[in-house]
Amino acid sequence: MYQTVVQRLQNLPSSLMTSLMLAIASVTAGINSVAAQQSVPTCQSPTAGEYVLLVISPTPDNQKQLRSALPNEIKTSTCRYLSDTVTRIGGFKKIDDANRWARFVSNVVGLSAIITTRPTDAPSQRPPSETVNYKPQALGEGYAVLVDYMNRPELANQVQQVVGGDVGFVSYGQRPYLLATYTSNQKEAYNRLQSLTDRGFFTILVDSRKVMLLRSVVRLQQM
Repeated sequence: MYQTVVQRLQNLPSSLMTSLMLAIASVTAGINSVAAQQSVPTCQSPTAGEYVLLVISPTPDNQKQLRSALPNEIKTSTCRYLSDTVTRIGGFKKIDDANRWARFVSNVVGLSAIITTRPTDAPSQRPPSETVNYKPQALGEGYAVLVDYMNRPELANQVQQVVGGDVGFVSYGQRPYLLATYTSNQKEAYNRLQSLTDRGFFTILVDSRKVMLLRSVVRLQQM
């Protein structure tokens, strides 16, 4: 008589059975993780003049910990920004408010955050995707102020005028940006973000350790 699948499994050595179950569990967990990631919606872009705090919170535990630390009146949503799962906290009209909550999240919950905004006269446009054939170099610890050049390399000259010096070319979340400022001074980074936003640039402030430097100085004929 033919043995059933269950009978055959029962006849396996216990060590092999354990290995088999662990393998099945690992595959199942991987499938569930991919499915969960795919189910997370893309983050809603900021409205004109709004500052949005995006808190890196990849796990349900991170999200629960953050939610429990925030007041009930603070509205949050879980979404996907570039390659990260984040908790979106929006509605800030001033960068100082977003800055204060970013410090709170870092000090109390221990999670890093991104501040992003959209100027009042800027179109709702995502950064362009392109392949960069350079050897990237990771920036060190600190803050990076990045400008989405909207596939218009000539914006580099305008950014240079605002920052009063050279700007770099970087990759963040596998997308290209102009590097306006890289600094360890938090106040300097927020001031730069504010000044660029006031002049109509789509600007984000991020953890510089996640930024890959492609070119330290932008030359327009090479972009």
